[in-house]
Amino acid sequence: MEGETDLNILLKSLKPSLNKGNYVFISVNDIRHISRDIILFEFKEKEGITIILEQAKADELNFKYDFVASWITLTVHSALNAVGLTAAVSTALTKYNISCNVVAAYYHDHIFVATKDTEQAMEVLSEFSGK
Repeated sequence: MEGETDLNILLKSLKPSLNKGNYVFISVNDIRHISRDIILFEFKEKEGITIILEQAKADELNFKYDFVASWITLTVHSALNAVGLTAAVSTALTKYNISCNVVAAYYHDHIFVATKDTEQAMEVLSEFSGK
């Protein structure tokens, strides 16, 4: 099933969903000692492997982190080659001085915002679909 590419349809169909919990970004050199079951996302960079996981799991493993985020899923099935979705979302959040970290997965885009900005970010994202 192909994802949506039309920006107007994507924005009207965002349907942001707040996932429970707090999440953190950490960088490690080796993930072999970390259960894949607790890793939400990983990306290998030349400086290390970035992983996103629940804050509680990071605390259990004594990982250090600087940023605690809420995880918002845009439930519309966006195509990986859709143009403008990330820009529209980040521009809307920027108007409220909300930083966002976007992770594009196969079916959905996922937005990570500072926990203090969660409520306002959900309101801003919901405005696209008139909810």
